[in-house]
Amino acid sequence: MTDIHTQRIVVTGGAGFLGRHLIEELQSRGVPPANLLVPRRRDYDLTHEADVVRMYDDLRPDIVIHLAAEVGGIGANQAQPGRFFYANMAMGLHLLEQARQRPVKKFVQVGTICAYPKFTPVPFREEDIWNGYPEETNAPYGVAKKALLVMVQAYRQQYGLNGIYLLPVNLYGPGDNFDPQTSHVIPALIRKFCEAVDKGAAEVEVWGTGSASREFLYAKDAARAIALAAERYDAPDPVNVGAGFEITIRDLAEKIGAMTGFTGRLVWDPSKPDGQPRRCLDTRRALDQFGFKAEVGFDEGLKRTIDWWRAQQG
Repeated sequence: MTDIHTQRIVVTGGAGFLGRHLIEELQSRGVPPANLLVPRRRDYDLTHEADVVRMYDDLRPDIVIHLAAEVGGIGANQAQPGRFFYANMAMGLHLLEQARQRPVKKFVQVGTICAYPKFTPVPFREEDIWNGYPEETNAPYGVAKKALLVMVQAYRQQYGLNGIYLLPVNLYGPGDNFDPQTSHVIPALIRKFCEAVDKGAAEVEVWGTGSASREFLYAKDAARAIALAAERYDAPDPVNVGAGFEITIRDLAEKIGAMTGFTGRLVWDPSKPDGQPRRCLDTRRALDQFGFKAEVGFDEGLKRTIDWWRAQQG
């Protein structure tokens, strides 16, 4: 058990989508705002070792929660595979190496479901993570994050660093990235359908065949899981963080279309990749080890996200 209330907590990526929700969650759990430290990229480029050293010297964290990542949907992963591997590997590498040299009491590494093999039996169990190579379109990102699991465990074994590793499923919610070039599937579809409704468009094009399945976790639920793990989990084994359900991309698109009021036709583009065939997590370990279970229902979470996006458009 870690007393998070009296510790200086650095949250890398704390100004990002998940990070903002995590900061709110930690404050709601009684962590004083003065103890929550968010390094900004303009001040510290975490892919550079010298900047990471300076960040630790300046902020003097007791706990590090590493959320910062360079990430995107299938298109972004295909466009920048080298950058996604380097940036994510370099950030974790430097942050962990400096943590073990300092009096850091806990390091929380947030990984990715993209680390799982392409053909993982559903539901994904944590033991399956080494049973194959990740899906090709996001493998560089997934392998970089997967390597950090090895590093966390190795540093625990050799140096006694109390590092834990979480595997969150695809996230969504208010504040998500809606950029057409880099967004994930839910914000991309919400934007497409809302714009189609506004323009009175007769059809919306969607990537792939629609046959792939995904699991989605509301970002506020994910933030609560990370806070609980930071407080209650101290073991080397990776832990899935998800909602424990799956939906096909076709059903997802039809659902978002209906919820946004789109009445036109969906046009599927099978020349674009589907990505990993199926994604759905076994979430029992998170419940057993630190009492996490998703609370926000999928339809409610989608409604909140759609409402948020429409409010941003005025």
